[in-house]
Amino acid sequence: MLSPRALILRGPGTNCDQETAYAFERAGGHTKRIHVQSLAQSPSLLDDFQIFCIPGGFSYGDDIASGRILALELTERLGDTLRRFHERGGLIIGICNGFQVLLQTGLLTPDSTSGKQAATLTRNASGRFIDCWVRLQATPGNCVFLRGLDHFELPVAHAEGRFTTADKTFLQQLDSRGQFVLHYAKDRNGQQTNPNGSEQNVAGMCDTTGRIFGLMPHPERFIEATQHPAWAGRLDPHADGAGLTFFRNALQVIGKDLG
Repeated sequence: MLSPRALILRGPGTNCDQETAYAFERAGGHTKRIHVQSLAQSPSLLDDFQIFCIPGGFSYGDDIASGRILALELTERLGDTLRRFHERGGLIIGICNGFQVLLQTGLLTPDSTSGKQAATLTRNASGRFIDCWVRLQATPGNCVFLRGLDHFELPVAHAEGRFTTADKTFLQQLDSRGQFVLHYAKDRNGQQTNPNGSEQNVAGMCDTTGRIFGLMPHPERFIEATQHPAWAGRLDPHADGAGLTFFRNALQVIGKDLG
């Protein structure tokens, strides 16, 4: 049986590519980190992979807006390649900055063709960079990355993570199609953990196929119990962190596809 392979995109300003590659490998996959310029020059490189990941960081220094330049580069130079990758059954995940990129490429909302970006991740309501742990609730639907997950915790670290849409109609449309599959939830004390003011507490969303997924929290930063700040006395130090499930789910789906 062939082993699933994940391409981890890297470029100027990305800084979570090594951790994300390690998470996929810890889950049992094979990875390769490839620079965006190399992929743009040789798009056929993607033919050897079944998973495409845009990791977190500050691509191109987040000039103009978070993820904007990388999104333009992917759209203009690799748009058709990524669409064909998805059509042949490939999985795409964008984490933090990668989620910002995915929204701006239109891959998560391909039916929004008005020329105006209908959904975005903008500056946190606090106006400040945030770095903390949040409690999340998954409603997986057909999102392959979230299978088997319900309530769990992950860290966030971003300045532009507030999910918002151009109008309430489009927000309701995304919701009714089941694309909001990950929400900020209340903590154990009943306090809401939405750290950025996202509409409907949205922490992540998928496309309608469930095979393209973007989220602001960092699953690659919680693949071992001891990475949680409160693990002592609360978690089994030998247990896996909740984030590892994301990567295992992706590999299991691809493993079944490969036969």
